[in-house]
Amino acid sequence: MSIITFALLVGGLVLLVIGAELLVSGASKVAAILGISPLIIGLTVVAYGTSAPEMSVSVMSGFAGRADIAVGNVVGSNILNTLLILGLSSLVAPLIVAKQIIRSDVPIVIGVSVLLYVFALDGTISKVDGVILFTGAIVYTLSLLYQSRRQVSQENDEFEQEYGFDGDRSSLTWLKNIIFIVVGSGMLVLGSDWLVDSATAIARSFGVSDLLIGLTIVSFGTSLPELATSIMASIRGERDIAVGNVLGSNIFNILAVLGVAGILAPQGVAVSEAAIEFNIPIAIAVAFACLPIFASGNRIDRWEGLLFTFYYLAYTTYLVLDALNHETLPIYSKVMLLFVLPLTIVTLVTVTVQEQRSRRRKN
Repeated sequence: MSIITFALLVGGLVLLVIGAELLVSGASKVAAILGISPLIIGLTVVAYGTSAPEMSVSVMSGFAGRADIAVGNVVGSNILNTLLILGLSSLVAPLIVAKQIIRSDVPIVIGVSVLLYVFALDGTISKVDGVILFTGAIVYTLSLLYQSRRQVSQENDEFEQEYGFDGDRSSLTWLKNIIFIVVGSGMLVLGSDWLVDSATAIARSFGVSDLLIGLTIVSFGTSLPELATSIMASIRGERDIAVGNVLGSNIFNILAVLGVAGILAPQGVAVSEAAIEFNIPIAIAVAFACLPIFASGNRIDRWEGLLFTFYYLAYTTYLVLDALNHETLPIYSKVMLLFVLPLTIVTLVTVTVQEQRSRRRKN
C-alpha cells in the first residue's frame, strides 16, 4: 500500500466526517426553523444526514462496477450501527427507547431487511427493485413528517438544547445553513470517491475481497457520523435521539441508499453469494434481536450494550478469519454456534418473559 493510497483513505474518512457534520448541522437547523419535532429530526434529518456517506459510497461504487462494496457498505453499516454504536452509546449511559420506536421503527427495520433479502435472492438489486425501495423511503419519510405535524407541542427548548437553534429565522440564518448543506454534500461526494478508490486498492494489495472491505473498513468509516452523533446524544442526555438516529439510518440505508444505487447503476447492483447466505441474514437476525432488548423496560442497559458490542467484535473476527482462510475458523464457528448463540437466545427469552410478567403485575 503506497503513501498516496493511505493518504486518500485517511483524507476520505476526514472529508466524510466533516461533510456529514456540516450537512447535519445545516439540515437540522433548517428543520427546526420549519417546526419539525426533535424526535422526528433524529429519525429523519439527522439519521439521513449521517447516512449520506453510505449513499455517496454505494452510488459511486455502483457506477465504478464495485457492487460488493456498495452492498457490503450498507449491510455492514446496519450491523455496525445496531451492535457497535448502540452498544457503545449504552455503555456511556443506558439508552431510553421510545414506545414509537418499538411499535413502528423496529418492525420497519425488520421488514425492509427481509425485503432486501428477497430482492437479493436473484443476485441483483435491479432498477425495479431500486424504484420499490426508494418509493418506500419516500413513504416512510412523509409518514414521519405527517406525524410530526400532528404534534401540538413543538418543544422549542429541546430544539435549542439539541441543535443550538435560538429562534432566528433571518435570511442570513437560512443562507448560512443552506451553504452548510451544499458544502457538506460536496465533501461527502469527494470523500466517498477517495474512500472507495483507496479501499479497493488496499483490498487488491492484500488479496482481500471487496465484500470484506465494504463490510469492515468502509462501513466503519461511513458510520463514523452515526457513531459520533449517537454517543454525543447519549452524553448530553438525548438518549432517545441516539436510538432514533441509528434506526432511521438503517431504514434509510436499505430503502434510499440501495434504492438509488439500484436505479442509477447501469446493470443494477450485483449481490454476492456471501452476502445472500451470511451477511444479510445476520443483519436480519440483529434487527430481530432489537425487539426483546428494546422492550425490556423500554431501555438498553449497559449489560445489553456490552452484549451488542461483543457480538460486533465476534462478527468482525469471523469475517477476518474467513477472509484469511484461517485454520481456527471451524473451531471459532462451532464455539459461536454451540455455546455463545444458544446462551444469548436463552438470555433474551428470559428477559422477555420477565418483562411480560412484570407488565402483567403492574396491570
